[in-house]
Amino acid sequence: MSELNVFKQPKPFYLIFSIEFWERFGFYGMQAILTVYLVDVLAMTEAESFTLFGAFSALVFGSIAIGGWVGDKVLGTKRTIVLGAIVLMIGYALLGFSASSEFNSKELIFIAMGFITMGNGLFKANPSSLLAKVYEENDPRLDGAFTMYYMAINLGSFISTLLTPWISSKLGYGMAFGVSAIGLLITIANFVISRRLVQNIGSEPDKKPVNVGKYLLIILGTIVLSLVSAYLLQHVFYAHLILAIVGVTIVALYFKEVAKTTGLERAKMLVAFVLMLQGIVFFVLYFQMPTSLNFFAIHNIHHNIFGVDVQPEQFQALSPFWIMVSSPILAMVYNKAGEKFSMPYKFALGMVLCSCAFLVLTLGSHFADSKGLLSSNWLVFSYLLQSLGELLVSGLGLAMIAQLVPQRMMGFAMGMWFLTSATAAVIAGWVATLTAAPKGITDPQQTLHLYSTVFQEIGIATGVIALITLLIAPKLTRIIQGQN
Repeated sequence: MSELNVFKQPKPFYLIFSIEFWERFGFYGMQAILTVYLVDVLAMTEAESFTLFGAFSALVFGSIAIGGWVGDKVLGTKRTIVLGAIVLMIGYALLGFSASSEFNSKELIFIAMGFITMGNGLFKANPSSLLAKVYEENDPRLDGAFTMYYMAINLGSFISTLLTPWISSKLGYGMAFGVSAIGLLITIANFVISRRLVQNIGSEPDKKPVNVGKYLLIILGTIVLSLVSAYLLQHVFYAHLILAIVGVTIVALYFKEVAKTTGLERAKMLVAFVLMLQGIVFFVLYFQMPTSLNFFAIHNIHHNIFGVDVQPEQFQALSPFWIMVSSPILAMVYNKAGEKFSMPYKFALGMVLCSCAFLVLTLGSHFADSKGLLSSNWLVFSYLLQSLGELLVSGLGLAMIAQLVPQRMMGFAMGMWFLTSATAAVIAGWVATLTAAPKGITDPQQTLHLYSTVFQEIGIATGVIALITLLIAPKLTRIIQGQN
């Protein structure tokens, strides 16, 4: 990557950067407080909220392929971005209404989450698709553009995970979810006002006049699928069943394509599949942040950081903070190490760091005070380790697909990578329930023992997987490099 080109970007880049920033601001702000809201206001148990959040996250990631298809083939990338943002704004607004005494009901929150699922599905894939179309082939600014684009995601996440927990504690959950809705309103207004900057950029349907019939059909389909998602979230067994059927089907189709290939191409596709399995393990740990780690901060961490009082949900802002700090450092390490630090070794090291992130918390439990509370420094360090792991696994996932999978299967394989997140979300919800204290138990001494035990089990299990990945990394590297 040319450092000189990082900030020298065409004007359309800055528009796309800003809409991604505000959309991620809304999403991560909602995510930071959602499980706590489900427990505090809707009187769910922690275990119920974790299971619901897992199913919700699975549907969010599972719906991304729909939005990519609509943007590429039906409405156009730009129209789909606007529609997705509107549906997301409606979802966040409904969440806000569900917090008021007049509207408070479980049914409304499920409907809200259904709209957020489909809004995210419509929106998520299209800004990055639009960004890629801004640049000509082999444009040296492209790497710098996507580096800054990734920073937009983390900057939006960092600010919103600091802001929404504070607003919810001072002004209530309704206002906090309202801030997420405002973030999407800014996204819509910004894109509509500045649309001329991307007037000549987009997918094939963007270049044609809008087909009103198709547009109305997509809107109707979005509403129907939002309500179907709401139903599935109330009956998570069916959500899990559908995900399992889709997952098995996609894996079968992938291996059907593998069977058609030979030699190095087949070997690389098998390596990609192994790395996707490692990706599932990582995302199971990643989804602990808004679930078990969030409630660990609530129950067993001193609510201050370096002497400054904070809301416990604000600790989630440590993840994007460490990513923004660490990204340039890792980029320099990659440039210096070159091919010596291959993709399988990066994934394996990411697993090691994630294992240590949970074992550190178990170690910290032995230094708790008489009330069963830990210094926040332990959580700060744990988030650092997990964020480094994220950069090595999640941050490189799409690059791994591009490197190992044939071009003719690129879109399908990218969808498979997102499916790893959906699969992991369901597993993560179940893992998080292992930390859920029985209803009524809030004594930090009791909850500390529970968290310490489960985090140790998570750390050891991940450590074993990390060891296996380290052992097979040399073989996978030789395959990637075309050696025996």
